[in-house]
Amino acid sequence: MPTFDIGPREGAPATRFPDGGKRVIFYLFFDHEGVVDDYVPYKLERLRPFAEHIFVIVNGSVNAEGKAKLDAVADTVWERENTGFDVGGYKAALAEFGEERLAEYDELILMNYTWYGPVRPFEPVFERMDAEDVDFWGLTTHGSIKPNPFTHHGELKAHIQSHWIAVRKSMFQSQDWRDYWANMPAMTTYLDSVLKHESVFTDHFATRGWYWDTAFSHEAYSDAHPTFQFAGQLLDEGCPLLKRRPFFHTPVFQDRHSIVPRWFLDKAESYGYSRDLILPNLARTSEPRALYTNAALLEVLPDGHSDYDEGKPQRIVAIVHIFYVDMTEELLGFLSNLPSGFDLIVTTTDEGRAREIRTIIDRRADPKVQKYEVRVLPSNRGRDLSAFFIGAKDVLRSDDYDLVVKIHSKKTVQNLVNNGYYFKRQQLENLLGTSAFASNVVALFQKESKLGVVFPPLVHVGLATMGRGWYGNKPGAKALAKKLGINVPLDDTAPVAPYGAMFIARPEALRKMTDVDWRYSMYSPPSDHTDGSLAHVQERLIAYAAGSHGYYVKSTLTPEHAAISYTSLEYKLNVVGPYVPPYAVDQAHLLPIMGEWGLGGGLGLLKIFFTVYHPRVGRFVLGLYRPARTVYRALRKLVRRDRGAVADA
Repeated sequence: MPTFDIGPREGAPATRFPDGGKRVIFYLFFDHEGVVDDYVPYKLERLRPFAEHIFVIVNGSVNAEGKAKLDAVADTVWERENTGFDVGGYKAALAEFGEERLAEYDELILMNYTWYGPVRPFEPVFERMDAEDVDFWGLTTHGSIKPNPFTHHGELKAHIQSHWIAVRKSMFQSQDWRDYWANMPAMTTYLDSVLKHESVFTDHFATRGWYWDTAFSHEAYSDAHPTFQFAGQLLDEGCPLLKRRPFFHTPVFQDRHSIVPRWFLDKAESYGYSRDLILPNLARTSEPRALYTNAALLEVLPDGHSDYDEGKPQRIVAIVHIFYVDMTEELLGFLSNLPSGFDLIVTTTDEGRAREIRTIIDRRADPKVQKYEVRVLPSNRGRDLSAFFIGAKDVLRSDDYDLVVKIHSKKTVQNLVNNGYYFKRQQLENLLGTSAFASNVVALFQKESKLGVVFPPLVHVGLATMGRGWYGNKPGAKALAKKLGINVPLDDTAPVAPYGAMFIARPEALRKMTDVDWRYSMYSPPSDHTDGSLAHVQERLIAYAAGSHGYYVKSTLTPEHAAISYTSLEYKLNVVGPYVPPYAVDQAHLLPIMGEWGLGGGLGLLKIFFTVYHPRVGRFVLGLYRPARTVYRALRKLVRRDRGAVADA
């Protein structure tokens, strides 16, 4: 039993869970869209042998499909107003269930939806904890921290984590238990639920004499929060759960603590828990950039051998917009790297271009091109994006294909010649670079049923995209996402997107965008194809549209491009590194300060230096700097006015 102050107790002594005893589980569930992802019924079905009653508390509501899923695995599905967080849900459900009815049971468990599992089986945990003489027990604990990280003073005491708290009859029939819930304050914020329930529950009852234990204690690890820091080791020790938070928490924190959630995914899968129970839920509910980074959803694929399974061929259609006819041979050459035959749809702007393109296709006589069609579009407004969503909408809405490949004749003529040349290669080669590489890209879809879209990663060589990828498109993206019913949270930083608008996708992952009746008049003319236009907004919403259907996205790199990208990024960070705090988690806090101080030459660097290395001095100087700057600007304005008056004279 963990070390804890034990006070005088009242009521029956702590007991083991009796042979033939009865258990009720109160499972708190919330989803902002009312969707019940598959990990929830999977979990409840495997809890069924250990509970005579499963009472699902829905904070808010669930859709009809979700209700059916829950009804199949639970005895009660109770929807309530979404107030009070999980604490409010437990309190209301206990009242709804009733004390008299609860007396029929020997143990209750309060648990919630914030974890995946069972990754490891429940049986050993229940067997071990059933034999413990305790009044309440938990699956995992959080250690003590001074000062309390939420209040910055006092102590966050060691406690059972609220995702699983089991309570025996000895305690839930006591006056202490009744008083605890009767005196529970209203919970209006997440912080309330932590400070007024989760972090105090264990201490509250332990100091009143109630005995407790935990299946997997933080004391066995070198950190107070092992479910976050050491999730892989916990799984190895037999812990059934894997928390959701490591996958959507801010990646700069993960970086600072060398937490690699991708390894948690691999570990879970090694124990037979499919990533298809994890990633679809996260893709729908998390910022794509955080998930993409934490789960490391980038694959550096070999370009010398292929993992493509010829026994499971994919029905592929390539949709190619060609404005620059001189790129036709090059684009068709890349498409010929696909591992199997494909249908080809080419869109272009006029009949003259169409004749040239047909001639080239016929001359090549590529045996992989099963059939082709060249379509002349009535308008070039929106360029390749309108060509895709309007010119090929019948193809995208059909059920004839497993995968759609979208590429186009990209020259990026508005940038420096080398910038455009590199951007084009970065796009095409990281999708279809060689036969082996393209086969390996398609093989990802064979192996991962919930992989929705693959595209090259954020291009940063020669282009100022890092942290700026939204450019002027975020307001439009926010408005369009709302209109399309895309509720995946938008990234704060550069979105995960197919910059360059080249990708391979499952058509069903794009339904939120392909089921819309777009019109050419909605797009800007080619001469005004700038940020903020519909085409640029659509480009940045691809991953969000896929996520809203429960499909995640990945990026792919050839080994050569991985070397180019990584070494360039490493050098750029080395150049900036001496002038900012050493860790990204601290650098992120500096950005608002930089905005407050302003940047400009040596003075700007001096300001940052004091802010980073001598913050107290920086705050003092800032207090003097602001009024001094105001006076200086007023005097400068006065002097300039006087000089102007002299000149006029």
